[in-house]
Amino acid sequence: MAAAALTFEALSASIKAGNLKPVYILSGDEGYFIDELVKLFSNVLKEDEKEFNLYTLFGPQTDMNVAVDICRRYPMMADRQVVIIKEAQSTDARELDKLAKYMREPSPQTVLVVAFRGGKTKGAEMLTAAKKAGAVMFTSKPVYENQLSSLIRNYLSARGLNVHEKAADMLRDSVGANLSKLYNELDKLVGILGSGATVTPEAVEQHVGVSKDYNAFEFTDALAARDGAKAMRIAGYFRANPKAVPFPMISASVFGLFSDLLVAQSARDKSEHGLMQALGLKSPWGLKRIRLAMSRYNAWQSIEIIRAIRAYDAQSKGINSRRDPFDMLEELVFRIITAPGTLFPKY
Repeated sequence: MAAAALTFEALSASIKAGNLKPVYILSGDEGYFIDELVKLFSNVLKEDEKEFNLYTLFGPQTDMNVAVDICRRYPMMADRQVVIIKEAQSTDARELDKLAKYMREPSPQTVLVVAFRGGKTKGAEMLTAAKKAGAVMFTSKPVYENQLSSLIRNYLSARGLNVHEKAADMLRDSVGANLSKLYNELDKLVGILGSGATVTPEAVEQHVGVSKDYNAFEFTDALAARDGAKAMRIAGYFRANPKAVPFPMISASVFGLFSDLLVAQSARDKSEHGLMQALGLKSPWGLKRIRLAMSRYNAWQSIEIIRAIRAYDAQSKGINSRRDPFDMLEELVFRIITAPGTLFPKY
């Protein structure tokens, strides 16, 4: 059985605890986690140790033979030294392979970190040597839309805060998967509210600047209820406040609703447990909206609506269209609310 992948949280905790290994290879598409880990490695030394024992090298500008020489040096007035090679993804593979000989017998007094930020690893000889020597390999995977609410809850919970389900969804819909911005907003809430507090929709509205009544969460709620008047009212708010919610976020939220709805409509077991399992939900909170939508739309309508959402998403990005995106959003609302439930609708 394959070993579980190393998580960002586990690796961060290990670094903070001082449980350090001689070699780390960091890679993956989510640059935020790579940057945060590099910051942690940069701070494992005391301030008075950094001047002579912390080396930050930029891969494309570094001769790796020089990097090897640095790694083999003894620390000065410290127990260890840290060598970080950034931008490895932009470094020639032949240069990286010069590290292979060192990685076969790394110095126990050096922590070498090779960071491939937002790119695939390269340097096959180096990577083979690193793996054989037991180097720590971390892959930074992107966080997907359906993982954000859980990530928000876990992050706040780890800092002693509770969070209302709606507040978590508001943060997800307004900030999205820009993790740097998202964690910044969460840290702001932690600092303002303090441990033991509950993050409510009102707190998100006040401190993050997201309206608790006019946001992507309320918009999809209105569509789930097939409440055209409310959905149009929120669409009007988006028109008057164009920076309130990015259009890709609106598309993602609406598509998420109706794709989940179609999964639920197709599920054999429509009990609470069966639907939660089919949708991958950990809390029955998300079922409220789905149950409501199931009472308002049939499966044929869901198929038609998903087709309309895809067309809207492409057009809102300028593909075969130069129309006003807010006009298209209002048209999308109309198509959803009036979906006739035929296989090939003519819009």
